[in-house]
Amino acid sequence: MNTTVRSLAPAQRRLSFTFAADGSHAACLAAGPNSGWYAESWRLHPELPAEPTALPLSGGRSESLRTQLLALPDGRVLACRHDGERHDLLLLAAGEPAVETALATLRMPGLRLLAMPAEGGAADPEAPVAVALGTDTTPTTHAWLVFTDGRPPRQVAEFPGLHGGGVWLDRTGRLLALDRVKAGVVKTVVLDLRLGTVTPLLEIAERSNDRLVLFDPDTRFLLLRSDAPGEDRLGWGVLGGVAPVRFPECLHVPGLFLRPVTLEPGAATAERTRVAVQVDHGASSALAVWEPAVGRLEPLAVPPGRLGAIGHWSAAGLRMPYSAPDHPTALATLRVDRLRGPRAGATTAGGGALPLTLAPLSGPRLVPNPAAPGAGSGATGLEPAQLTGAPRPPVPGWRLDGSAPPTDGGRWHGAQNLELAGPVGPIEAIVYGGEAWLSSPHLVLALHGGPADAWRLEFDPALQRMAAEGLAVVAPNQRGSTGYGDSHAMAIKGAWGGPDLADVLGLLEGLAGQRAAIGLEPPALFGVSYGAFLALLTAAHAPADRVSRCAVVAPFLSGARLLAEAAPPVRALTSRLGGGEPLHDALGPRDVLALADRLTVPLLIVHGDRDEAVPVSQSRALRRELLRLGRAEGSDFRYVEAAGAGHEVLAQEGAAVLHELLAGFLRTGRPV
Repeated sequence: MNTTVRSLAPAQRRLSFTFAADGSHAACLAAGPNSGWYAESWRLHPELPAEPTALPLSGGRSESLRTQLLALPDGRVLACRHDGERHDLLLLAAGEPAVETALATLRMPGLRLLAMPAEGGAADPEAPVAVALGTDTTPTTHAWLVFTDGRPPRQVAEFPGLHGGGVWLDRTGRLLALDRVKAGVVKTVVLDLRLGTVTPLLEIAERSNDRLVLFDPDTRFLLLRSDAPGEDRLGWGVLGGVAPVRFPECLHVPGLFLRPVTLEPGAATAERTRVAVQVDHGASSALAVWEPAVGRLEPLAVPPGRLGAIGHWSAAGLRMPYSAPDHPTALATLRVDRLRGPRAGATTAGGGALPLTLAPLSGPRLVPNPAAPGAGSGATGLEPAQLTGAPRPPVPGWRLDGSAPPTDGGRWHGAQNLELAGPVGPIEAIVYGGEAWLSSPHLVLALHGGPADAWRLEFDPALQRMAAEGLAVVAPNQRGSTGYGDSHAMAIKGAWGGPDLADVLGLLEGLAGQRAAIGLEPPALFGVSYGAFLALLTAAHAPADRVSRCAVVAPFLSGARLLAEAAPPVRALTSRLGGGEPLHDALGPRDVLALADRLTVPLLIVHGDRDEAVPVSQSRALRRELLRLGRAEGSDFRYVEAAGAGHEVLAQEGAAVLHELLAGFLRTGRPV
């Protein structure tokens, strides 16, 4: 067996955080600037900074992004590696390389793990550490108890239907609340792991979707999400109490999405239970505390960025993943009572805190309008200290552990979220390049993948590399992006390359026109996956003097062509979003292959040859068509096929080379 292990640079990417039930450890998937993914275990000291320990695999192997991790109280990590219907359970422990102990293999179309509650196995090393929930095609859900002492998983229940969620109703690991999907309706039920029985728990109305979100076994406080009031809302109650579920108005904030994260332990009564609530809007997120007895959301003064929607609250503080453009994802520790109170500027004339709906979510939100006559080039109105990347004063009650600086000893480039003028309204964008971004010698218009996705105010290695190359970057969340309500997200259902293309062409016209007026080249285009499809459509339909060059990663050529070649999960998503439906307008079919003759700007195409989402045949077909049209490979365009890489080619081993290639091309236009 090859036990060699690569030396690892500090992690720049982290995702899929999980916390041990007792709060002593956390785990996540991590990757350095040029490494594949590996598990990471965090020791969470009550007073000292959190300490991450890498668990790299032997033989140069990497974890899959699909690997599920559970942090255990002893610092080990329970992992479930998925390969089709095969699911391998194993333990990872610290070592050079990590010590891997195989536990079992389960076969099922779908499988996931839920950690046992803190007291479920704390005193007994032979107690189960997790519950495995698998679903077959009938559909039937199967439940196993998972052990780490060498015993195989023990099946304890089998019950009909699809079940999501997972909230413990006790501290011994017997009663587990699950969300059952039946006839298109979601209701929370209770699985008794000792008896193997399932009984109803929530049914506010016959056809309402009722899902348990959080529960405190001591006070029997429950927080749920239901559409019984006529729209999806958060409500609370007491399990077994006589009072009905209440739906506070302060937990229903139009335009914002509220994500209950965790409960503060030790509440005396249900009414005094405090809930940490992540508040998402567009690219940013904020944090607030809600308590039934207080009756309002109290904002916490957290720095601009993006929180991880998962956390653990104990006497040591509230711990949550956090990222910002100039901070790779790491663990934040929040002393909640020291962070309470209005943010700077978020006060009424009388000095009191504004309602959360009026408070800035991540600093002031501006509307510079590069498409409007007379708009200033780079006049944003933001003070430098309000931009990520600028020196920040210490925030009392806030500590960030494990956020690595650049390997060259410098500082990461900051970004800001701005609103730019779009054809039908403002479009939020993440912007790198400081206050003078619009007058930067080189500007990139970056388009996100998805389409059900968005740019966030968080660390992105590819955009960082562009900024390091001296490129300003505008990353817009055009129509079709998530985080701005259903109408914005669903604007492109059945219209791929419709409203979103109109938004991008409108932004491009404004940006290019402003830059032309001061003698600068037009923006370059960059896109990944769906964003690559959109970038190619933009390059084909924009006037020749509006695009300088175009770099795309893992593009598909049209929704119909993707439906014909993709794997079943991608075909299902494409069909659900109407990706194969034709558009009938003046622009004609949204088929890149049919528009290849209009792709005249310098072009770079990158695709992994093992892409499981967008088959590499899509890019190969575009290359063949460009050659047929007489384009010269190496001068007019460059085609790079990354051997062994999947769809996340920019987040896998060797990604740093591609980041450099892309940034260099977007700056110079030379496909070499």
